[in-house]
Formats: sequence, C-alpha cells, structure tokens
Amino acid sequence: MRGRHADAYSMYKRGTRDYINAYDKEQGSVRSLNGVSKEIGNPSWKRSFLYILVASLASFLYGYHLGVINETLESISNDLHFNGNTMAEGLVVSICLGGGFLGSTFSGLIVDRFGFRRAFQLCALPMIIGSSMSATAKTLSGMLLGRLLVGTGMGLGPTLATLYVTEVSPAYVRGTYGSFTQIATSLGLMSSLLIGFPAKETEGWWRICFWVSAVPAALLALFMEFSPESPHWLFKKGRAADAEAAFEKLLGGPYVKGAMAELSKSERGGEAETVKLSELLFGHHRKVVFIGSTLFALQQLSGINAVFFFSSTVFKSAGVSSQSANICVGIANFLGTFAALLLMDKLGRKVLLIGSFSGMVVAIGLQAASASSLVSSSNEVYLSVGGMLLCVLAFSLGAGPVPSLLLSEMFPGRIRAKAMSVCLASHWVVNFFVGLLFLRLLEQIGPLVLNAIFATFCLLAVIFVKRNVLETKGKSLQEIEMTLLPPE
Repeated sequence: MRGRHADAYSMYKRGTRDYINAYDKEQGSVRSLNGVSKEIGNPSWKRSFLYILVASLASFLYGYHLGVINETLESISNDLHFNGNTMAEGLVVSICLGGGFLGSTFSGLIVDRFGFRRAFQLCALPMIIGSSMSATAKTLSGMLLGRLLVGTGMGLGPTLATLYVTEVSPAYVRGTYGSFTQIATSLGLMSSLLIGFPAKETEGWWRICFWVSAVPAALLALFMEFSPESPHWLFKKGRAADAEAAFEKLLGGPYVKGAMAELSKSERGGEAETVKLSELLFGHHRKVVFIGSTLFALQQLSGINAVFFFSSTVFKSAGVSSQSANICVGIANFLGTFAALLLMDKLGRKVLLIGSFSGMVVAIGLQAASASSLVSSSNEVYLSVGGMLLCVLAFSLGAGPVPSLLLSEMFPGRIRAKAMSVCLASHWVVNFFVGLLFLRLLEQIGPLVLNAIFATFCLLAVIFVKRNVLETKGKSLQEIEMTLLPPE
C-alpha cells in the first residue's frame, strides 16, 4: 500500500516537471525574431467574476447574521419571555461568537479534506437549519441553539470566501475581488438593519428576518454546485487534469499552461503530508503565522466592534434615533469598503493598512477628546459622532478588508487553509473578550482612558505593518510564496 502511494506521488512529481518544461518550450516558440517574447496580456476578469459573486454570498450571510439581532432583540425577548434578563440577551447576541470560533477552527481541516465547493455547501447547511430554528423558536434554548448553529456557518464563511477568491482570481484583480467579500459583509449588515426596522412595530416580524436569511444560504449551496473547484486545491491533491480544466474555466485556454507551470515551480514536495499544528506554530512557517495572528488580533483590539456596539448610544445622546444611527454607520462602512475596492490594486495592501490604522488613531483620538473636560458639552457631541463615523470609514478602507486577503496571499498553498483557520481563531477569541469586557471597562475606567487604549493599539498596528507586512499587489501567489519562504 505504501509503495503504491510512493509511485503515485513520484508520478505527480514528474508531472510537475513536465508542466514547467512544456511551458518553457511554448514560451520559446512564441519569441519573435529579435528575441522578445510576445505578450498575451492578462486573462479576462469576466470569466471568474460570477464565481466571486457566488462565494461572496458567504460573506453577505456573515454580515446579515451580525446585524439581524440589532433591531429584533427587544421583540425576541418579549415574545420568548426573557425581557429584562441582560444575561440572556447577551447570550442571544454573543453565542454566535462561540459558534464562529468552532467553525473557524475547523475550517482548514474541512477545506483540505473536502475542497471549497463542498465546504461552502457545508457552511450553508447550519445557516439554513439554524436560521429556521431561530425563526420558529418558542423558547430561549431553541433560539440559542439556532444562533449557535448559525455561528458555526459564520465562522466557516469568511475564511472560505477569502481563500476561494484568492485562489481563483487573476493576480491583477485579486485585490479588487478580495474587497468584494467585505462589500458583501457591509451589504449583509445593512440589509439586516433595513429588514429589521418594522420589528418593533409589527408583531412576529423578527421571525421573518430569520426566515429571509435562509434564502441566500440556499442559493450559495445551489450555485456552488456549478462553480469550479480551486485549481490550487486540485493540484495539491494530485488531480492535475482537473486543475487544468478549472484554470481553463477561470482564465481561458491560453493561460492554462502558464498557470500550471507556476503551480509546479512553487511546489516544494510534501503536499501529500498532513500539516500539523506544531509545524504552523514552531516550524518553518511560524513567522508568517505569527504575522497573521497578530494582524487579526490588532484588528479587533482597535475597538471597532465596540464602536459598532456603542454607536446607537452615542447617536441617541445627540438626539438621533437608533435607526438613523445604524444607517449612518452602515453607509460609512459601505463607502469605505467601496473605496478600498477601487484602491486595493492601485495603492497596494500595505499602504491601505497603514493609512487605515493611522486614520483610526485620529478618529479614536477625537472620541477620546470628546470625553475630556477641555471640550464644551456643545462640541462634545460633534466630536464623538464625527469621530465614530470617521473611525468606521477608516476601518473599512483597510483594516477591515485587507487582513483576510493579505494573509490568504502570504500563506503558501500547502498550509493556506489551516494557517488561516489558526489566525482567524485569534480573531474570534479577541473579538469575544473585547465584546465581553467593553461595557465593564467603560464603566470602570471611563471613555477617555478606554479610547486612549484603543488608539494605542491602532498606533502599534501601524508600526507592526511597516516592519512586518509584505506588499503583495500584482504578484502571483507563487511569487509571494517564493519571496517569503525561500528554499531551505
């Protein structure tokens, strides 16, 4: 049995050399008389565009389920008889984080075992079941179980969407396409807020809000059946012919041999082996995993989720309704994300990250200043509200969309899925503690000190990005891998 595996793997290794030789021969055959190679240009972005939109449905669902509880929690607590029980209300809101941690932790294993198409369908399944259970819940326990199931899908979805978009996008638009996932998250969040507006006036409307979310989840599962598998995953599994077919579907025939040759050149031998956690934390890839985990931790330590959480209260103090507050925050988030889409492949990932965290330092500084005794009460509201909207805008320009895309580019194909799941686990853990401790810290140390702490973390993020992050704009995944991890 071991001998058959060795024979199959050695055939796979010989096949990789064949792709390189065939590609080099083809490149030589298209040289003109003066020895300059003819350029065939970039592949059409249109070929992969629809598949990017399908994958982005997972991010849309993530955003929708983040926001669906915002306008509906009061009605849910009344109907399920736990109104006034802050612990129960907190559980309904935060239990998704526990499910998200579980889904994120196992996302790498699921992708490596089943591939992206089946993993997306597995992501959609608990979202369909969980949202249905929440919509029909008669008790608090039923609601919590439904939210926990939805949370596992939320943990899987963003990881899968980011990795899939990275692996199927042409290099020259990969940053733009990577922003689609964040735009989808923003649209999902705004959709849940808009759909939830009638919940306080219309009895039972909150159930409709949960039923609605089952539709895009079902569409994700259906459309993934007709989407191509990641050629990187197929190649890693030794299915070179299937990888060729996927590249042809995504890029077009003239680009297949070149894409396969690049995959072959970056292949280091050992893809057939299982990647162990110890290898990610202490082995050859530990530095890249450390950069990824730290970047995700700093993203959450910037306090952005606390900003989202506290936005309604701040706007209410300014005499603005919670609905208007949510719309303003949603618009700022969407506008920043759309700008990131346009700038990602022009300015680069590193520039956007540095500019984004720097902008957040200024924005959170304005919020801290509004809480000081030096500011008059009339100006306090403007500084607080303006700082909050500026913080959301700055976050969505870079700190929001860039880390997931950047890290999925930086990780070598062999470890990409599992390394992303490890890094996102740090995201969920820090996110949980920020959400858990925010109100207590606000009460004990006050907004001035708390905002100063968040601003400090943003400043640390600027320094960390300058020193450790590699610019990946316009580079193929194989070029990035060779730059970060030269042969030992």
